[in-house]
Amino acid sequence: MADMRAFREAVGDWAAGGPGGPAGELAARLGVRTAVLLEGPSDLAAVEALAVRRGRDLTAEGVCVLPMGGAMSVGRYAGLLGPPGLGLRLAGLCDENEQRYYERALERAQAPRQGFSVCVRDLEEELIRALGTPRVEEIVRSEGDLRAWQTFLHQPAQLGRSRQQQLRRFLGTKKGRKIRYGRLLVEALDTGQVPAPLDDLLTCL
Repeated sequence: MADMRAFREAVGDWAAGGPGGPAGELAARLGVRTAVLLEGPSDLAAVEALAVRRGRDLTAEGVCVLPMGGAMSVGRYAGLLGPPGLGLRLAGLCDENEQRYYERALERAQAPRQGFSVCVRDLEEELIRALGTPRVEEIVRSEGDLRAWQTFLHQPAQLGRSRQQQLRRFLGTKKGRKIRYGRLLVEALDTGQVPAPLDDLLTCL
C-alpha cells in the first residue's frame, strides 16, 4: 500500500531530475493536499513530534512534510508541488537569513506566502531558547551525551560563546544528532513553550 514516505521519495527523485509521474500518481492516491517544505530532516523530526503530541495524523489529513535537503532547493520544490506543478497548498519553515529566497521562490510559483513561518536563526535555536539552556543540558545528560558535551565545551572555538550558541553548535557536530534532538526537544516542551514559528505552522495546517 502506498504511504507518505513513498511520496516523499518520489518527490525527491523528481526534484533530482527524475520523472514526475510517480509523484503525481501517489499524490492522487494518498489524497495529498498540502506540502510542508522544510530545510532538512531535523526540522522534519520536530514537526512530526509536535504533530504527535497534539494528536494530529498529518498523513490522514493529506499533509506531507518534506525535507528538501537545503533551503536553496525551495524554488525547485515550490515549482514542482505548487501551482505550476501538482497544485498543492504549500507551507513550511524558513530561517530569517533565507527568507528572501523563499519569498522569490513562492512568487515565481505564484504560491501564497501564508503558511510559511520564519525562525530567527533556525529551529534548533528557537527550541533551545524556549526550553532554556539548563533544561537542554539536562536532556543532553539524560541522553548519555554528557562526556561529549563536556569535551566540546573545552574546544578553543567555544570560548566566549554564549551557552545557547554552544548548545546549538553541539547539536550539529555529529551526524544524526540534530535529528534526534529535534524530536527530543519538542517532546520536552511544556504546552506554553512551543516556539511561535513551529506553533504557527501546525496551527495553519
